[in-house]
Amino acid sequence: MNGEVDILAGVNREWLAALTWIAAAAACAGVLVWRRRRADLAALAAVVVFMAANVGAGIYVLNHLADGRWGGDAQAKLAAPSLSGTPVVGQFLQPLEGAMAGMAGGVNDFIDFQAALPVALGFFAAAGWALAASVPVALAAAAVQARRARRRKAQAAAWQDEVEKLRNELDAVKHHLGITTSFETDSTTAQERG
Repeated sequence: MNGEVDILAGVNREWLAALTWIAAAAACAGVLVWRRRRADLAALAAVVVFMAANVGAGIYVLNHLADGRWGGDAQAKLAAPSLSGTPVVGQFLQPLEGAMAGMAGGVNDFIDFQAALPVALGFFAAAGWALAASVPVALAAAAVQARRARRRKAQAAAWQDEVEKLRNELDAVKHHLGITTSFETDSTTAQERG
């Protein structure tokens, strides 16, 4: 190993698929805790995390092709015969033995790829479906956000109207009592009052 730690080394394909759902559920719960009453954002977060987790799982499978968890060990591996031990001509057959070992390794890699590809494509297909589902979920979240923005704008306008109405009433009361709101430094205006 070259210093890497594979935390998913003991996880089979079923658990890897379950982890994508667990990550989506955790994201949904986290957003619901963080933003109460925003189920639209929680659903969008869950779909996006599910999509990202499936893409990550598919890439993980493709990066670990030789791993037997994807079904590559179900088929027998090819092994090149040992020709170097052949009497008299064994030393002359070493290059052929190396070429045959390379071919056997290539065939074994292809078998591993052939076994892992459907697993990876399953994760990529789930990510594609999540992407397709994210469009209406995102549109619904945008519609909810627009509705909330309109409601806030209407409330602000109503408050502004109420403040303006109260300001007009206060000005009418001040006018009725003879109180002005400007700071007066002119002595004639102060004398007129009284």
